[in-house]
Amino acid sequence: MSSNYTFQTKLLHNNQKFDPETGAVSVPIQHASTFHQKDIDAFGKYDYSRSLNPTREALEEVIAELEEGIRGFAFSSGMAAISTAFLLLSQGDHVVITEDVYGGTYRMTTEVLSRFGIEHTFVDMTNLEEVKEAIRPSTKVFYVETPSNPLLKVTDIQAISSLARQHGALTFVDNTFLTPALQKPLSLGADIVLHSATKFLSGHSDVVAGLAVVKDPELGARLAFLQNSFGAVLGVQDAWLVLRGIKTLQVRLDQSVKSAEKIAGFLNDHPSVKKVHYPGFADHPGYEIQKKQAVNAGAVLSFELEDELSMRTFVENAKIPVFAVSLGAVESILSYPAKMSHAAMPASERDQRGITDSLLRLSVGLESADDIIEDFKAALSAAGQTKHSILQRG
Repeated sequence: MSSNYTFQTKLLHNNQKFDPETGAVSVPIQHASTFHQKDIDAFGKYDYSRSLNPTREALEEVIAELEEGIRGFAFSSGMAAISTAFLLLSQGDHVVITEDVYGGTYRMTTEVLSRFGIEHTFVDMTNLEEVKEAIRPSTKVFYVETPSNPLLKVTDIQAISSLARQHGALTFVDNTFLTPALQKPLSLGADIVLHSATKFLSGHSDVVAGLAVVKDPELGARLAFLQNSFGAVLGVQDAWLVLRGIKTLQVRLDQSVKSAEKIAGFLNDHPSVKKVHYPGFADHPGYEIQKKQAVNAGAVLSFELEDELSMRTFVENAKIPVFAVSLGAVESILSYPAKMSHAAMPASERDQRGITDSLLRLSVGLESADDIIEDFKAALSAAGQTKHSILQRG
């Protein structure tokens, strides 16, 4: 139906445009947990909602089309999607995984998969030679997060996927930061694309959800079996909320990315900011790859202040962003990775990866970029004054 439309139009005009039975322009929420069967030998399409539910199915069809895959899956959280995908592995298998991965994925890999005899090697996935050196005969998955969380490193999806195919392994890509509006990993060779749909896809800080999409029917059947077996499926009310959020994805991202570029430039030029991590800068190591595989650099950036005291003073004085876990919402969200997204990662591991105690991550929302910049100017000034007064006393 929507194959010839642009992505922006497909967000609204797809197979879920209206209910064929009633004409309703909102997907019906089917709360039923079980479904009456008319024939003892031939069950209908739906029998039990853990296995399949019409509302969840609508979301799964929409995300599959947007990611240019053949089958989608909706889970109760982003970690449920990631964990279920990892269940494709067996004892003795090995995962090559990007080193500055989301803290929840780090925890799943190091503290859960390891208990089941699934081994892992963390690597800097921006360095293909380092990736190649980590490969073992038992390597079955290459796990990519690009741009990475929280240092915004850029991995070449096409290169990693090609390497994985050469070794008979799968490529998983966490596409949470960019969504299919800005990056389509399956078209670049990945096998499974994963999302915390809690973030940009739903976009309103009111739902927790995860999504996965595959491009191979056989892999889709295996993941469907695991989804049904593990059972961490998305509830129907939450599926409806994600569907509603997806409709405004393009306009939200357009505004947020435009503001992120402006705010990143301001921070980069400010003398009190030690470093800004944003792949939209021409001097970013992954700039060219980002340009090649994505529409733009996205709406998330991170930045380091001079020390932890400056960071704390800045957070206390920044008024506009919500200081919270998560990202990708209509409101800007300021996070402290060391104690939020990456709290599961030991301090020594964070230090090794460059996730310092003065690093903050900003997900830019829909507020005026100029207002945020003025807010940050005042917060940075307060941080500078606090440090100056302490130095004077010392």
